[in-house]
This record gives sequence, structure tokens and C-alpha cells, in this order.
Amino acid sequence: QVQLVESGGGLVQPGGSLRLSCAASGSILSINAMGWYRQAPGKERELVARITTGGSTDTADSVKGRFTISRDNTQNIVYLQMNSLKAEATAVYYCNCWGTTWRRLKTEEYWGQGTQVTVSS
Repeated sequence: QVQLVESGGGLVQPGGSLRLSCAASGSILSINAMGWYRQAPGKERELVARITTGGSTDTADSVKGRFTISRDNTQNIVYLQMNSLKAEATAVYYCNCWGTTWRRLKTEEYWGQGTQVTVSS
């Protein structure tokens, strides 16, 4: 099992910044892609950004130029730097990864519990 623990959410004013972190732990053999999704009230969960082990990224058009995803492969941590935040960014942000554990020896998808981001004045 891979556990994903997010941190860094909170309340921020429009135009402000937040940095989310997500650390993967457990009996990890390897972690492949890692990413961030978000779900606003009444809406479906959507991709915000994801990053491969090699550093290739895929970012939603709605946040391009303002949000940056990065990762530390040595510690299995993924970050999401969010700048110039807008009210529509208010959502629960979920960390996601595809990982393989020593016990199961198969690549599976894992999710964190989510962290609330609220953009409001």
C-alpha cells in the first residue's frame, strides 16, 4: 500500500500563493507519475497537473502559467506551487500517484485524502 499525505492547503486571498506538498510512503518499490487533481463543490474531479519520473509535465489550460508542478524523486514528494490564485481555484486538492509496492508487485493508482484550498477575500 502507498500512503499519500498532502499538506499546505488553507485560506488565501485572491492573487495570493500557496504551495501544496504530497509525500508518498509505504512499502514502495517505485513511484511513476504523480499529480494533483481538484474537486470543487458540485463539480467533477479534474486534473490540475501531473509529472512523470523524468520530469515531463501536463498542466490544465486553466492554470498554465500560474501553477507549477515539481517533484523530488529521492523522497517521493510532489509539489504544486500555485500563484495568482483566483476564487475559482477553491476546491479540495487531491494528490495522486501510480506506484508499485514490494508486497503486490503491480502498478496501481493511489489517492491522498485531500487538502482544502479556499481563495477568498
